[in-house]
Amino acid sequence: MRIRDKFNNKNNQFKKQMIKLKKVTKAVRKFITSPRTQMFALMAIVCSGLCFAQNTAGNYEAGTAALTTVTEEIAKYVPIVVKLCYAIAGVVAVVGAISVYIAMNNEEQDVKKKIMMVVGACIFLIAAAQALPMFFGIS
Repeated sequence: MRIRDKFNNKNNQFKKQMIKLKKVTKAVRKFITSPRTQMFALMAIVCSGLCFAQNTAGNYEAGTAALTTVTEEIAKYVPIVVKLCYAIAGVVAVVGAISVYIAMNNEEQDVKKKIMMVVGACIFLIAAAQALPMFFGIS
């Protein structure tokens, strides 16, 4: 008898929860399908699209001016970045030379590989420093 009572009690709780769930589902469905909610959602989508657009008439002067300003600001930093690439290449060369010297003194086997990696890194940094102004159209 006790097991049956526990089962009936749990079954009744489950039925009560299902009834509550159906009520909530019905209320949500009623809210979503109401014309007022649908009109509000449509207005929110249209108004947000208009707010994000810079100009609805097809005049793009604001965007063009912003891109021109950004291009000029980036062009100011290119010489600094070129010098920074050269400095990093110098540091890589010095640290690599010390590493190769230590490897040669310890008679390691991959000395040639280390030399090629250091030289390749330096050549890449110098080439990147040379190509950066050409990438941005600065002579």
